[in-house]
Amino acid sequence: MLTPALAGCGLVRNLGSSAVTLTITRDFGATQLGSVKLAHVAGSETLLGVLERSFSVRVAGNTVEAIGGGRATPGARWFLFVNGSASGIGPPAKRTVLHAGDRIWWDLHVDTATQNVPTVVGSFPEPFIHGVGGKRLPVTLECGSDVTTACNRAAAALTAVGVPAARQLLGTGSGTSTLAMVVGTWSELEGEIAALLLEQGPATGGVYARFAGHDDHTLELLDPDGRVVRRLGAGAGLIAATGNTKSVPTWFVTGTDVAGVSAAASALTAGRLRNHLAVAVQGTTDLPLPQP
Repeated sequence: MLTPALAGCGLVRNLGSSAVTLTITRDFGATQLGSVKLAHVAGSETLLGVLERSFSVRVAGNTVEAIGGGRATPGARWFLFVNGSASGIGPPAKRTVLHAGDRIWWDLHVDTATQNVPTVVGSFPEPFIHGVGGKRLPVTLECGSDVTTACNRAAAALTAVGVPAARQLLGTGSGTSTLAMVVGTWSELEGEIAALLLEQGPATGGVYARFAGHDDHTLELLDPDGRVVRRLGAGAGLIAATGNTKSVPTWFVTGTDVAGVSAAASALTAGRLRNHLAVAVQGTTDLPLPQP
């Protein structure tokens, strides 16, 4: 476990506070190396600056090589997420100014299947509280047919963290400046534009899972190399997010069937999603992605 170099920084436990949270993990969040909450951050503080004053860091040129005891190696590198969205590690990390409430997550993992993980769910309830780039965004909840229970659970999860969400029908479209959570079976959602990114696998959407089989009733879970290591059938759910550099992230609460969507919606809590890129759900069992 890393020992933060910053002492006496103060802890802020309330959701929606102005505290900045900095978390260091490795192997897709499987091992936490260190975490610190900074109650006060100067308005000019950058991503790299707050990292360097909190942990021992080695930087070579525009590359972060080591944070504490975690060191990049051939085939494994540091990935940086701010409020769940990918952020550049080179010059952007040196220039990007922090905002109140930001959740910063550095994870060291292999990049065999992809070097592009645009959005993750492991910083929930972000980005719904503080948004992206310091801008809080309006939130919409798009729900498919026959998933009323799941939709209500998703709405309750957002309400619990103080986020109002406008409900609308699936496919209505939320706009490019709106943060959308889409709830429904995968057979309903696969026509969504953002779903095309997820459907193309980790190399494009950054999600280590995909739906397959007749009528998409099989959820395939992938390992860090992008290989299928487990297949789930009836009652399987998935919470994942994806996007690209030009769009606001889209969150998916989906599954192979209605039961799977409900199971996924029940997992919309900070405790169950923390430090995971995405999470598959079978009943009450959480399966972080990628799978070992």
